[in-house]
Amino acid sequence: MKCLFVTGTDVEVGKTTSSSLLLQIANNYGYRTAGYKPIASGCKITSEGIRNNDALILQRYSSVSLNYSQINPLSFIEPTAPHILSAKENTPILFSTLSNGLLKLKKLANWIIIEGSGGWYTPISSSQLYADWVHLEQLAVILVVGVKLGCINHAILTVESIKFRGLNLAGWIANTIIPPDKYYEDYIISLKKMLPQPCLGVIPYLGLCEHSKSYNDFLILPE
Repeated sequence: MKCLFVTGTDVEVGKTTSSSLLLQIANNYGYRTAGYKPIASGCKITSEGIRNNDALILQRYSSVSLNYSQINPLSFIEPTAPHILSAKENTPILFSTLSNGLLKLKKLANWIIIEGSGGWYTPISSSQLYADWVHLEQLAVILVVGVKLGCINHAILTVESIKFRGLNLAGWIANTIIPPDKYYEDYIISLKKMLPQPCLGVIPYLGLCEHSKSYNDFLILPE
């Protein structure tokens, strides 16, 4: 059983892109895979109910058949910090909800990608962080680094926090979120020197491209 928590150096750094590609690679190896997005903000009201695009992508690339609520048990319409929406809507985000959802997926799949919300220290209440739940579950972590100016500092700080909690950093991914500038290669070289191995891969700039199987050669599965 492999359960991996995907976090990022910031919001909009490509956690969903990385998660979907990792699911596709695991599918190719024959694993029974499931994507899990326990908390999602920035959702839309559809004829089938509240839906989040990131969760729908994870559902699409999960090899086991899952209904939407199994992938995303907690959803909020507005695109802002979940602890703020939780308080405003009087909908507590409980560790038990997150853990029960994961437990159910463990009975169906043997390779699970759990996509976080925002960065590593995203609050889920006034007193608890998403990282607290990851620590409770003792999940291995994959860090997605959005490659841009400032990413080296953000990556080092996040890695130090993950290690401080005694968690396993299974690997990190460099995701090219903006068109590369003349220092792009220097950022990548610096990240590879300063972050612990392994680097699971470098995702090229995809622009508005669909998440595509043609890109899964850029990543490797963590051990």
